[in-house]
Parts: sequence; C-alpha cells; structure tokens
Amino acid sequence: MRQSTKQKKRNKRARNRGVLAISFAVLALAGVLTIHANQLKTEDIVYEKKEAALRAESEAESQRAESLEDRSIYVQTKQYIEQIARERLGLVNPYEAIIKPSE
Repeated sequence: MRQSTKQKKRNKRARNRGVLAISFAVLALAGVLTIHANQLKTEDIVYEKKEAALRAESEAESQRAESLEDRSIYVQTKQYIEQIARERLGLVNPYEAIIKPSE
C-alpha cells in the first residue's frame, strides 16, 4: 500500500519533531555539563589556594616545633640555669665579686 501525500507529510513532521526534541535535549545537556565543569574549575582553584596556604602553615609550624625542641634542650643546660639565676634572682657564683657604684 502506498501512503498518501498527507500521511507522508505527517510522518515527516513527526520525524522532524523527534529530531528537534533530541537535538534540544543534547544541547541542554551540553550546556548543563559546561556550567558544571566551570563550577568545578572554580572550586579547584579555591582548593589549590587553600592547599598552598595549609602547606605554608604546616612548614611554619614544623619550623616552630624545631625551634621549640632546640629551646627545650637549651633550657636544660647549666648555662641557661645560671643565666636565669643572674637575671631574675640576682644571684652570683661564690667566686665572683659584686661591685656596686658609689653614689
């Protein structure tokens, strides 16, 4: 059986609508994916900056910890104890003479 020209036109329009609908869906999906990709790139940049800041902070804290370790060792020495005794308590060794200026 042959289709009439009206039926052919109707079928052609239906195919065209289907192609148009699929094309619209693909373009919409591509647009959404592009927007989402841009958001992810922006977040990535923010996270890289945070990571760099945290690395710098970690390095600073490592140096501080090393400094505190050195200070901890120095505080346990006899030289430090004598220094504190002189500065804060005004003590002197028995073999040292104290000379006060006359007024």
